[in-house]
Amino acid sequence: MSVSDQHAPEASQPQGLSRRSEFALAAITGATVANAYYIHPIIADIGPDFGAGAAQIGLVPAANQIALALGIFLLLPLGDRYPARQLSLVLSAAQAASLFLMAWAESFALFVAGSTLLGFFTIVPYLMPSYASKRVSPDKLGSVTATLTAGIIVGILIARVGAGIIAEYVDWRVVYWIAGAIMIGVTLAVPLFLEPRRAPPDPAKRQPYWSLVFSTLTLMREYPLVIRSGIIQALNFGIFLSVWLALAFHLTSDAMGYGTDTVGYLAGISVVSIFATPALGRWADRVGAYKARFWLAVAQAAGIALLWPLGDSLWLLLIPLSVMNLVGPSVDVTGRMTFLALDADIRTRLMTGYIILMFTGAGIASWAAPVSYELAGWGGTAMLVGAMSLGIVALSWTGMRGTSGAD
Repeated sequence: MSVSDQHAPEASQPQGLSRRSEFALAAITGATVANAYYIHPIIADIGPDFGAGAAQIGLVPAANQIALALGIFLLLPLGDRYPARQLSLVLSAAQAASLFLMAWAESFALFVAGSTLLGFFTIVPYLMPSYASKRVSPDKLGSVTATLTAGIIVGILIARVGAGIIAEYVDWRVVYWIAGAIMIGVTLAVPLFLEPRRAPPDPAKRQPYWSLVFSTLTLMREYPLVIRSGIIQALNFGIFLSVWLALAFHLTSDAMGYGTDTVGYLAGISVVSIFATPALGRWADRVGAYKARFWLAVAQAAGIALLWPLGDSLWLLLIPLSVMNLVGPSVDVTGRMTFLALDADIRTRLMTGYIILMFTGAGIASWAAPVSYELAGWGGTAMLVGAMSLGIVALSWTGMRGTSGAD
């Protein structure tokens, strides 16, 4: 029996996915992915506590993202062997422990270690799309993927706004104590909303672990569309991280003079994504993933072009930030749509390749953003993300022209 055979019961989708379960998966996804974003508004507060400058503290989110890419490579393929329910229980508990370590850490090295472990175990949000895609019809894929993405947006929104307020009025460590408690709640909720496998696999006929892991690379060669989509999302997510990490330094600088809480409040602009992303997902279902992605990329590039000229005004910055938050998440949705309609039994490993590329790029951007800000201020960050946005437009254009809707 192959890995595909082992998953036949799960892939047959006899029960579908109720809206209640869909929203529950979105909530679990959002709460889990939020852990990487608490640092965005408070990074300027954490650095001085450990005597670290902007470039040095930038290593924290960078190591987190690189560790996540490694964790995805080594752990996410297990989603094609073990039930998502079982894996999510173990991984969410490990995240809780990592968050408590960050809250308790008295040295910079220990804090970095906790953040790196946190990244390594942040796999649950990337198990959910494959789990959900096996329980919906292809014509609903964009809508369901967008709902999960909206859950991520809500989680990020609450994380950034909440972290900024708590750090300003209490202490940044309290942010991570609360985050650890939330992950305990997620661990308890997983068995309530994720189904156990309906038929146990035959242990004697499992694909060997390392064969399963490295089969991701084989599948990437077989499906180059995943490589293109992964690179596009690496740039897309890198833009998001670069802008928000740089904003924490820019808004709290002497020239701007705002507090950490203002950085958190500004993150509230993400609320536009909560409503826009599901609608854009339904639009992508109608027009096709490739065409939708190209036009979303063009709109995003137009917004990013305004970051530098409007960067000296908090209120004018709302214009490019609104555009970016309106369309950026949907670039990710359309990228996932290009491969989540393929064979159900390889989707988790295709997602593995996609996310590895995404977070490898994000890790580089997480380091490059503080460095570019330290070297050239807000203008340096604006030029960095401008170049990345043009890369997305070019790759989306070649993808659309080369495939005409199918790679």
